[in-house]
Amino acid sequence: MPVRHIQWGIAAVFFVLGGWALLAPQNVINLTFLPQYRTGTPILAFTVACFGAQAMISGLFAAFSRFTRATFLAYGIALIPFFVFNAWFTFVDPVFTWVGLLDAVGNVIMLGLCVLGWRRAAE
Repeated sequence: MPVRHIQWGIAAVFFVLGGWALLAPQNVINLTFLPQYRTGTPILAFTVACFGAQAMISGLFAAFSRFTRATFLAYGIALIPFFVFNAWFTFVDPVFTWVGLLDAVGNVIMLGLCVLGWRRAAE
């Protein structure tokens, strides 16, 4: 698989999950937040949609930048705190439902693609 396709795979995770949050924030809230965190105020949907918009921008950067081995390595390392976040707010101090682990699945996919990209990219 060419490095460019690996980047597009990373971008796809952002586009799918970010697009969902941007276009259907209330659906994301209903499926991924525990009932006590679904405040019903417009600020939560606004915040989720903003998160989705930021993810879409990240997807654009992933799709249209030139990744090197260092880029894949740095990105892979930068994903590690997100695994802690997902674990903490799913198992330790639950905020998310099991559906919220889709974010962790996306992070696993991106980490795997970072490893693959790091192996395939030439400096």
